Amino acid sequence: MTDPLANSYYAATAHPWRSSYEMGEDLSFDVAVIGGGFTGLSAALACAERGFSVILIEREHIGFGASGRNGGQLIPGLRWSASELEDEFGRERADALFDLCWRKNRVKARIEQHGIDCDLKSGHLEAAWTPKDFGAMQREAEFLATRFGYQSDVVPKDDMADHIASPLYQGGVHDPQGGHFHPLNYAIGLARAAEAAGVRIWEGERVHRITDNPDGPGVMTDRAHVGAHYVIDATDSWIGEVEPDLGRYTVPIMNYNVATAPLANADALLPSDAAVADSRFVLNYFRLSADKRLIFGGGESYSQVPPADIAAFVRPYMAEVFPQIAGAKIDYGWGGVVAVTLNRLPHIGRRGNIFHAHGFSGHGALVTTIAGELVAEAVAGTAERFDILANLPAKPFPGGKWLRRPLATLGLLYYAMKDKLG
Repeated sequence: MTDPLANSYYAATAHPWRSSYEMGEDLSFDVAVIGGGFTGLSAALACAERGFSVILIEREHIGFGASGRNGGQLIPGLRWSASELEDEFGRERADALFDLCWRKNRVKARIEQHGIDCDLKSGHLEAAWTPKDFGAMQREAEFLATRFGYQSDVVPKDDMADHIASPLYQGGVHDPQGGHFHPLNYAIGLARAAEAAGVRIWEGERVHRITDNPDGPGVMTDRAHVGAHYVIDATDSWIGEVEPDLGRYTVPIMNYNVATAPLANADALLPSDAAVADSRFVLNYFRLSADKRLIFGGGESYSQVPPADIAAFVRPYMAEVFPQIAGAKIDYGWGGVVAVTLNRLPHIGRRGNIFHAHGFSGHGALVTTIAGELVAEAVAGTAERFDILANLPAKPFPGGKWLRRPLATLGLLYYAMKDKLG
């Protein structure tokens, strides 16, 4: 399909990749994975490492969706804080979730294991928009340190210049376990590793539906029926097109990013080279690329029609944070869809031999890799760790097929208005 959002810095600087797979006569596999993003790739790779025959089917190309378009921010954890998880689920479940989603940096492990060249950098800064936000960050940092021994650095407002040359923020928390990377090159690196492990990667093929026959599930594509003992649906924002019932659990939110031309003063803008995300509901998030561009994401759109000029849409947000580069040349402007759940926790589960993992709600660059690996563990018969994420609560959005998205949009607009009113 023609993609109006494809003017991406990541696509322009991606490593060469082309799948070697061509449709053959034997279309029967142990595992069929739908979706070539982080979740599907990591699941396919981990299944192949366990000795399963695996096919991964991607409608477009590897990293086409959010995995190849996001801000490149590696933020440990989930959208809920660790203290919120403990308050809601109790100490034992909070321990298990923390171990998976904060301590297990499987992205870094995969990068090291497979020698993936994706501009990995350490350090993530959460920047407080208000003094109240900073107070909450301080309390959470203390909770993480005393409860889990997880160390981060509280940054008072007077010290924020060590990280960001902007007067807007009231302090922050710097997490050295976080970081940033080139997400599309990470996806391509996973695809290369998966193919080397024996995964057949079939790009440019659309899956219409999952079949659930008495002799096992499979998938129906444009050109064939692919049989499998297990199916893993990792289509995220497009899951409703494959499994309409699961589409009720997310709504699509459009996010937009720009990349400036290389900046002579790039290091002065972000002296610690950390990725930054602020505390507003409709947040700004930004970082430096390896070639000293500012990659900046700002604003959200509840329309599926992208702005005619993405650079013009994002520039005011960038200029608010960094007025010193308000007129900087912008070389790239792109966007993509984020699948958001009602409670902002991922929706992971299974129905017999059909698995799904989606709805990472804009916080998936780290957790999608381990989510895919946990699905592979469950396929192999060990579901204890998979169940930790699969047992997270999930509810469909209210309103049915026609009202679900408008009602969700009203709620999101309410919180966006709260941002503006402080």
